[in-house]
Amino acid sequence: MQNVFISGKDPDILFISFVILQGKEYLRNTMNGRVPHIVQYQGSKRILAPQILQYMPRRFKRLVEPFSGMAAISIAVAAEGRAETYRINDLNKQIIDLLECAVNSPEDLITRYSDIWNEQFSFPTGHLEHYYHIRERYNDGEHSPEIMLYLLARCVKGAVRYGRSGNFNQSPDKRRNGTSPRNLSKNVRQVSMLLKGHVAFSAVDYIEIFHAAEPGDLVYMDPPYQGVSDAKDSRYLAGVSFDEFAGALEILNRKGIDYIVSYDGACGGQSYGKELPERLNCKKIMLNAGVSSQSTLLGRRDTTFEALYLSEGLTPIIQDVPQQISMWEQAV
Repeated sequence: MQNVFISGKDPDILFISFVILQGKEYLRNTMNGRVPHIVQYQGSKRILAPQILQYMPRRFKRLVEPFSGMAAISIAVAAEGRAETYRINDLNKQIIDLLECAVNSPEDLITRYSDIWNEQFSFPTGHLEHYYHIRERYNDGEHSPEIMLYLLARCVKGAVRYGRSGNFNQSPDKRRNGTSPRNLSKNVRQVSMLLKGHVAFSAVDYIEIFHAAEPGDLVYMDPPYQGVSDAKDSRYLAGVSFDEFAGALEILNRKGIDYIVSYDGACGGQSYGKELPERLNCKKIMLNAGVSSQSTLLGRRDTTFEALYLSEGLTPIIQDVPQQISMWEQAV
């Protein structure tokens, strides 16, 4: 694979890397098909996992995810056998309950999900009304893992959406019936095999996770992005203040704990969000996240770049990452 690197304008920031076609194909073949995912989940870092893992040590004690979502990075790290144990946390307890059930009781989850999924084909008023029926059960307090899984598998773009009252209000995808139990069962069993016996689950505030982190841990964070971080947003149960988050990272710095943050980004020449403060001594890397689907709808082909911040202790790893063609300067 032939790679060329064009350095960024600012020597303090490493702008990497629009992966050339051969490189993208290599990463796709390396990761896809080998690393399972339980269900499609909007905002998941599953596709970016090959790039993100390049900046992690080959072996370390524990991976900690304070904002796990569906834990795509933990699953990818486990598939490569990099960490001994895992701490998976998200303030959304229903997501954590789903993950814990998938890991520790995969056959029970598969059976119960199959029952709900099959119901839609015999529901008296049709499969769309079946979805609304299940959603109503959830909003009435029936927060079982299989119901959460069905809503994610069946809703538009696998995108969690909550109303002001906290109710799940995303609509069903009218073009499909959701992930079939046959396909889903394979992934659930594989995720269980990777993580069972090696992971602790929690649904607490991220600052509590920072305080509990220990030397030897690597903390990977994918918090709510800026623009939705200072207020309640329909995609998240709670916002995360930029200033509070930046200040909280000082906890990890003082404890000498390495961390990686997926945070802001750029698309179509426009940057989004403030950079983390220089006092944190992080290195910022720009990852190619592919062509923006929104720009495609508008008749353009704008590349989306996502920012990755590495704590000071991880920056030596950058020298070992294959350098590739950067289109960042062209994009801005």
